Amino acid sequence: NTIILLTSSFTCHLAHIGILDGNRKKFNFWLSVTVLLGVIFLFVQFYEYYEAYAHFGLTLNAGIYGSTFFMLTGFHGFHVLMGMTMLLIQLLRSVVGGQFTADDHFGFEASSWYWHFVDVVWVFLFLFVYIL
Repeated sequence: NTIILLTSSFTCHLAHIGILDGNRKKFNFWLSVTVLLGVIFLFVQFYEYYEAYAHFGLTLNAGIYGSTFFMLTGFHGFHVLMGMTMLLIQLLRSVVGGQFTADDHFGFEASSWYWHFVDVVWVFLFLFVYIL
């Protein structure tokens, strides 16, 4: 999941480069890949929850680790869902509405800032939840 999310940050950056170059096709392609990677991240996270519960008995009531694990990763997953939704809206604005130019793309830029922030937060969560 870490690789998926970090890759999505890179593809989001490639989309940004595309719109800065005035290349809507490149922008739409890389933004679509970014949204898809966000969806994949969430599916993997749900699968991980299933595995943790069904095979390891990890629940919210399983002690401090269980409650901390589900609270931190669930809260982050919610933010990934929100960021992915924002990026999907920007993609629809571009594909359907023909919006965004090299000089006028703040909606996308603000959404991408949020996406990169969520990715950086994941790096710390990964470190504290899975490594330490």
